[in-house]
Amino acid sequence: MKKLVSLCCALGFYSLVAQAQHVTGVVKDENGKGLDKTTISLLRAKDSSVVKLAVTGATGEFSIQTDHGSYLLKVSHIGYANYFSAVFEGTANKAFPPIAMSKAASNLAGVTVTAQKPIIEVKADKMILNVEGTINAIGNDALELLRKSPGVMVDKDDNLSLAGKNGVQVYIDGKPTPLSGTDLSNYLKTLQSAQIEAIEIITNPSAKYEAAGNAGIINIRLKKNKSFGANGSVSLGYAQGVYAKYNTGLNLNYRNKSINVFGNYNYNNSKNQMSMNSYKEQFDTIFDQKNSMKFENKAHGFKTGLDYFINAKNTIGIVVSGNLADVNFNTAGPMIFTYKPTNTVSRVLKATNKNLMDRDNVNTNLNYRFAVPNGKELNIDADYGFYHLRSNQYQPNYYYQADGVTEINRVVYRMLSPTDINIWSLKTDYEQDYKGGKLGVGGKFSLVNTDNDFRRYNVFGAGDFYDTAKSNRFLYDENINALYVNYNKQLKKGVMFQFGLRAENTHSKGTSKGFKDVSGNWVTYDSLFKRDYTNLFPSASVTFNKNPMNQWTFSYSRRIDRPAYQDLNPFEFKLNEYTYMKGNTQLRPQYTNSFGVTNIFKYRLTTVLNYSHVKDIFAQIPDTIDKTKGFLTKKNLANQDVVSLNVSYPFQKKWYSFFVTMNANYSHYKADFGGGTRKVDQTVFAFTYYMQNSAKLGKGFTFELSGLFISPSVWQGVIKSKAMGMVDAGLSKTLFNNKATLKASVGDIFQTMKWSGSSNFAGVNSTFNGQGEMPQFKLNFNYRFGNSQVKGARQRKSGVDEETKRAEQGGGQGGMGNQK
Repeated sequence: MKKLVSLCCALGFYSLVAQAQHVTGVVKDENGKGLDKTTISLLRAKDSSVVKLAVTGATGEFSIQTDHGSYLLKVSHIGYANYFSAVFEGTANKAFPPIAMSKAASNLAGVTVTAQKPIIEVKADKMILNVEGTINAIGNDALELLRKSPGVMVDKDDNLSLAGKNGVQVYIDGKPTPLSGTDLSNYLKTLQSAQIEAIEIITNPSAKYEAAGNAGIINIRLKKNKSFGANGSVSLGYAQGVYAKYNTGLNLNYRNKSINVFGNYNYNNSKNQMSMNSYKEQFDTIFDQKNSMKFENKAHGFKTGLDYFINAKNTIGIVVSGNLADVNFNTAGPMIFTYKPTNTVSRVLKATNKNLMDRDNVNTNLNYRFAVPNGKELNIDADYGFYHLRSNQYQPNYYYQADGVTEINRVVYRMLSPTDINIWSLKTDYEQDYKGGKLGVGGKFSLVNTDNDFRRYNVFGAGDFYDTAKSNRFLYDENINALYVNYNKQLKKGVMFQFGLRAENTHSKGTSKGFKDVSGNWVTYDSLFKRDYTNLFPSASVTFNKNPMNQWTFSYSRRIDRPAYQDLNPFEFKLNEYTYMKGNTQLRPQYTNSFGVTNIFKYRLTTVLNYSHVKDIFAQIPDTIDKTKGFLTKKNLANQDVVSLNVSYPFQKKWYSFFVTMNANYSHYKADFGGGTRKVDQTVFAFTYYMQNSAKLGKGFTFELSGLFISPSVWQGVIKSKAMGMVDAGLSKTLFNNKATLKASVGDIFQTMKWSGSSNFAGVNSTFNGQGEMPQFKLNFNYRFGNSQVKGARQRKSGVDEETKRAEQGGGQGGMGNQK
């Protein structure tokens, strides 16, 4: 039902089939003024089942299509008593007299909201995974939720791709985060499902969104209470895999017609184990490494804010949010060296890596909104936020003879890596009705300042000695200035179009400072590079909705992915004794042109076909140093062509419902870095399949069973992965008059979520495999207290959930940066 309402609103659904019957009318408030955004439900007379839904326009008018049969209308609006018409026949056009709504009686104390969102909603431009609506999501972090999300792939290094394309831009509450790679994955691991309301997968962003994100945008919406009065909830969670895990949360809210004050706090204490093994053949040596990894996380998440509704036109607000995490990441395991010609073990390396990390992020947003009933709306947002990242890594390396007992030598070092990221942004957006459509214009200024100070110490006995040759400081500034225009209009002939143009001007500067060896002398160096470029990013879509039961949308967009600061630093970082990471100052932005066709059939079956051409695609390339050592660096492959297909279908009948979605993609990677084994020419067909089943068993019990299958694919352009998947099951029970919910689930029941892959590039033949804790048992209890009703006094028009509205349009605070 909610999916249908969303589609009607998104597509501007007011044109109907010319030969069909129409029911028209106008809804007015108690003062005789047109009441906009009122829900009109066409009900079948015999059983009151919903046939169609519509929403009134700015002056309260509505029009809804009927077929032959007996119907009645239900008219509902928050704060007003429901209106029901008499039964009428759908054999001819019918014009209702003005419908006057009455305020809800105060002695009713309001209407308790019990509607439940579907687990997954599919729209023309995005897919929404409603996390709080699914049992099997409890106890997961954000990265695990993304791993299970339709069309999203997480590789062995926790890099994200969407529909076969890398370059995914992650947003938190409608704001892009500046993190990437390991920093991003570590941050996502600190966000728990108890904090998350929904995950939006936006594959066709309009010009209102930033142009970054070749594959699209993943927006993680954090929870916020929207009920009137004083209310709140408390939650407790427990999970058991190899280790026990705990989480708890508190949510408080007070809301009336003038102010909305909200706040929540979440604490997570978890310890996770995973294994990661690698087998590498390089020249005459075989490197066989088996690692056991432990990830301990203690995270505090918070969000607080105030919306003040000055009057019916003006609203101001402030939001402060953050996540403070202490992380302990340990790896242990031997690496066995084998001389390939004789197949004999030459030596053994035993390394135990301990990394103590702080991952702190705090964001502040000030916002103003002006809106009037004639369609004019102005939003202004000012944001500041910072990431405070600290890493203290202790790396002892002990070499033994083939017996693994007799020590040959040892190399012990410590690496301190503080990183500070500061982000400022200011944006404005304006919309108004224009020639029967909606015109939007806006602009944004953003500045990101990054300071990474990498310090390497050699450890001898109890002393740490600073190694200037292996240390580096990298400063990076990026300023983006953007302007956009966007226009959409619903035509009378059942055609809706939208087109937009976004211009982005980028200024970036990077400075890498350290020491280098020049003819036997260590001298300081200062590697400076600058880039300035301006790009245009058009987007357009045309929707044919004359027949609302069979709607077609054709879309186009151009997008960009800029290199992350870590990928530009030319310094060679030593990850361990035999692996280095090196940035590339010549790494260029990658650009994507995407063409899509979407069909929505009977509001249920959704099919999306997309073709993308990616120019200068990023790929993490393994290369060699001194024959036996390797380094990882990112380079621009020549291009990538991707064809993807998504088919989704929801079904519900009485007590049973299911949702199924399949994503398939065909990709072709091609590049030449010098011929021979340094060429990439790969073609891959891959698909993911996800199904969610839900059954209401009565007496407050609900059972859920979900399954995920991921076919073989290609990661980062050079790593061929094998198939994997999982099956989860869960049970929930409502308690205490529906004020509490107890959920229990088991994840990866059959222990099949094991990843593995192989690559052969630049003379290095490698295989990898690994797995996390499986299966896991999870338990969660949530209790809601205070007022859970919508009061009779109607909320002001500008008192709509300001932050949620801004997040959907590209505003609101939560992550870093700004959406426009």
